[in-house]
Amino acid sequence: MGKITRKSFEGSIWLMLTKMELEIERKQCLEEGKDFSLVQAEYDELIKCDLTVNENQLRAEAFFDKTIDLPLVDGYAYYEPSSLDEIVAARPDQIDLPAMKLDKDVLLDKALGGWLGRSSGCLLGKPAEGRRSWDIEKYLKAQNRWPLDRYFSLTAPGNLAKELGFNVDFSGMFEECIDGMPEDDDTNYTATGLAIIKQYGHNFTPENVMCFWLTNIPLLHVCTAERIAYKNFSHCIVPPDSAVYRNPNREWIGAQIRADFFGYVCPADPKCAAEYAWRDASISHVKNGIYGEMWVAAMLAAAYVCDDVQTVIRAGLSQIPSNCRLSAAIEHIIELWNAGTSYEDAVADIRTRWDETLGHDWCHTISNAEIVAIALLWGEKDFEKTICYSVIPGFDTDCNGATSGSVLGVMLGGAQLPAKWIAPLNDTLYTGVAGYNKISLTQMAQETVELMIK
Repeated sequence: MGKITRKSFEGSIWLMLTKMELEIERKQCLEEGKDFSLVQAEYDELIKCDLTVNENQLRAEAFFDKTIDLPLVDGYAYYEPSSLDEIVAARPDQIDLPAMKLDKDVLLDKALGGWLGRSSGCLLGKPAEGRRSWDIEKYLKAQNRWPLDRYFSLTAPGNLAKELGFNVDFSGMFEECIDGMPEDDDTNYTATGLAIIKQYGHNFTPENVMCFWLTNIPLLHVCTAERIAYKNFSHCIVPPDSAVYRNPNREWIGAQIRADFFGYVCPADPKCAAEYAWRDASISHVKNGIYGEMWVAAMLAAAYVCDDVQTVIRAGLSQIPSNCRLSAAIEHIIELWNAGTSYEDAVADIRTRWDETLGHDWCHTISNAEIVAIALLWGEKDFEKTICYSVIPGFDTDCNGATSGSVLGVMLGGAQLPAKWIAPLNDTLYTGVAGYNKISLTQMAQETVELMIK
């Protein structure tokens, strides 16, 4: 048989499986505890093949269909269900939070803090997305701006920015040219959460989320696991199967960055926020991919009434299985903090377990969740310190800046966020979501309060 004529769309696979997807699937299966030895010989043959040959592509597709149902190895250390009922049954004891006694003005300020903090943190990390930590350091040192303490600048000497891969053609994310928060998937999904509840109400379903995506979000505005799920929707593969069918990115960070609105709209109710996050995440992710979104949404709900960062983090952990890889990883970060470990040593510890040069590690839920936890703890409720600490380590910089900024933004409230970081936003958010192309952040916060569970 001849070569396949189908092409891959930019940024992620659409129809054709590649050797990269095979390698990611192998690593993903091993991390999930699946018995990959049952398909190892077949993998070894496929990884040597030319997958643009139609016969080999069909073999690769059949291989992915086998890995879905691989059993776990004996003695696997974790229990990681994907159904909501099983997740709830596997949670640790719940944390008692202060009763919510916030009036509408305070709720509005905290919701606005979330929107502003998310936008600011995302904008800080956006120029560095995809850049390695050592290139970020090299770029900033060339400008005498290390360590990071403000938005990235275009003023690097010579052609350094292009040499290191910084996207200088999109100047709206550099401090000289910022005029609002430019479109980014991290903020597209926050607007999407609002629009879903506005359209379907608080009883929205995973199928509602799927339909909203297909109707309102262009295909190429979603990436990795989301794009694969989108492809599956178009083939009439619906949730929850859409999350697992030929999806090696099923535990990547995509769901974690979709959490925020579900936390904003459930003040002081982490359980409700986590359930909303599950409904959203389960269309494209499984296991720790789902838990990442539940953890962040629950943290944000708790952030309305908690002044202590560690309590907020634990409120998030209380909504996911106690014996999962994400919970173990975040507990490890908390232990480092409580032991007095330095920020630099905590980041170095992450690097002993995750390799930012590998796409899987760079974009995984857990590696980036660890960075968010570090930024929140070592940031010590200082907004600038927190968002900068989430970007300096590299990995998925705009996602981590957005999430840490969002959580602290709700804790502090919009009025307490530094003008240095907020004024450049000009109260403006641009998105790729239909009906929300250019919107006021204040308006989005107002709509959030109107949609809150009372």
